[in-house]
Amino acid sequence: MTTFPKVTLKSGRDRSVRRFHLWIFSGAIKKIEGGPEDGDTVEVFSNSGEYLATGHFQNGSIMIRIFSFEQTDAGEAFWHSKLNTAINYRKQLGFFDNPGTNIFRLIHGEGDRLPGLIADYYNGVVVLQAHSVGMYRMRSLFSKIITDILNLRVIAIYDKSSSTLNIAGKEAGNNFLYGKADNAIVKEYGNQFEIDFIGGQKTGFFIDQRENRRLLQNYCSGKKVANIFSYTGGFSVYAARGNATLIDSVDASENAIEIARINMNENSGKNTSHRFYCDDAFDFLNNATEKYDVIILDPPAFAKHQNATKNALKAYRRINEMAIRMMASPGILFTFSCSQVISRDDFRIAVFAAAATTGRQVRILHQLTQPPDHPINIYHPEGEYLKGLVLYVE
Repeated sequence: MTTFPKVTLKSGRDRSVRRFHLWIFSGAIKKIEGGPEDGDTVEVFSNSGEYLATGHFQNGSIMIRIFSFEQTDAGEAFWHSKLNTAINYRKQLGFFDNPGTNIFRLIHGEGDRLPGLIADYYNGVVVLQAHSVGMYRMRSLFSKIITDILNLRVIAIYDKSSSTLNIAGKEAGNNFLYGKADNAIVKEYGNQFEIDFIGGQKTGFFIDQRENRRLLQNYCSGKKVANIFSYTGGFSVYAARGNATLIDSVDASENAIEIARINMNENSGKNTSHRFYCDDAFDFLNNATEKYDVIILDPPAFAKHQNATKNALKAYRRINEMAIRMMASPGILFTFSCSQVISRDDFRIAVFAAAATTGRQVRILHQLTQPPDHPINIYHPEGEYLKGLVLYVE
């Protein structure tokens, strides 16, 4: 068995590890032996010397991300088995055999017990993102394993870790690990989307909203719809499919708006009653004179760190209050938070406060979350990052 650097926890600080939580914070650590560097594999022991787990070491608040609760050499066979388990899970759910949908999350970090590793599948193009140095250092191995498992189902594998990782003060570079591809053309429930996986946000598309976009379609017939923070128009395409009479897409990114135009033209034709606004969401809502029947609020994470939660909750309250005030009566509001550090309860309280301030009567129609290709590890509740409410506003 390979010998790894050793990390010993303080007395009483091993409870979360014994409950299979995947993070160890710096404050729980008593002693580090073997001089591990960022990205190195380490073994974790209790204060009494009992082996607990194996994971990647990285200086910071989250100092160890656990990938095994059994001693392992962490060699190629180990990682092949881990990735194969994650991919087989998607196969069992039918994601590889759906002719109307060829876009889904292939590997979901902690949800697949692979903390720090994300991979999305875009009709044969796999986009990797490493959120830890340990996973980043193994990206070539992961590319080899994925092509081995998926075989002819892979056209290209692209590493896009520059926006999620910083190594020794320098950003990780983005590059193809296997094959080459331009923008991917994908299908989601029969709708066609162009994916700019190189220049777009995250891995190129917000796959986690797939089921929520489909739900929106049911509420749009004959309605005026505003898609705020529209990005490349995912919700807008479904609103058009649901026979909305007017769709306004609003995003601060000119590139995102241009791709939204392409996506709308591909799915609904150039004569669709659809207007595009490259504008700040708050400014748009503040100045808008249209009374919308349906509004979608899908902002980027207002809080990425715990110390930003107070300001984030104020932003969620403000944007929801603005939307509720300007809605037609009755109206439907789809509102979301993708901030991991904002709890479901805190988000709901922020929306409640927004509604109460307007004085309008509001019912909850649906409580939404992320789809099954973004699984939540029951031992790692922080993985439930996407929260959503569908509100009926009188």
